[in-house]
Amino acid sequence: MRISTYTGGMVQTNGYLVESPDGNFLVDAPDGVFEWLEKKAIKVDALYLTHQHYDHVEDVAKLQRQGTRVFAWANYSKDLTLETYGASWGMPEVDPYEVDELIPEGKSLYFHVATNVSHVPGHSQDSVTFYLHDAGLVFVGDALFAGSVGRCDLPGGDFDTLILGIKEKLLILPDETRVLSGHGPETTIGREKATNGYLR
Repeated sequence: MRISTYTGGMVQTNGYLVESPDGNFLVDAPDGVFEWLEKKAIKVDALYLTHQHYDHVEDVAKLQRQGTRVFAWANYSKDLTLETYGASWGMPEVDPYEVDELIPEGKSLYFHVATNVSHVPGHSQDSVTFYLHDAGLVFVGDALFAGSVGRCDLPGGDFDTLILGIKEKLLILPDETRVLSGHGPETTIGREKATNGYLR
């Protein structure tokens, strides 16, 4: 299994390409990731959304038109993408898409690799994480960052809910677990437990 990172869009959002012998999938779809995949001549069979804030979903419709199946915690809505609230912020419009399959908490996905889903709201109401046990890594979206946590001042955000979710569902993972976030560099669970001031 090989993981590549694409970073793009207005707020430098990470999208992750996972290539395996059984097929390829993508975690989040920031602006420009579709063209990045085209240049690599790579098609992804599935797209898993950590949440649906606009910067994570700008290329979803392009991928879906090419046959990529979309998996998310909730169905598409302009409330979740923040389009309902963000017109005055200069936020880009999102090309509408459909979620092919909802993924409830605790579900084990076996698309190409075994992946456990946890609901960790607080940054966004629909935030989920994807833990790949055998690979020793977790995709956390904007719940947890290297040295920080997701902002909670957007609609649907709540700081106490976020911190509780991180402590109960992420910090229980092995310390060596790689943490791949929606923005910024990679970290580990152990590093965040030891140094992240928001989690004290």
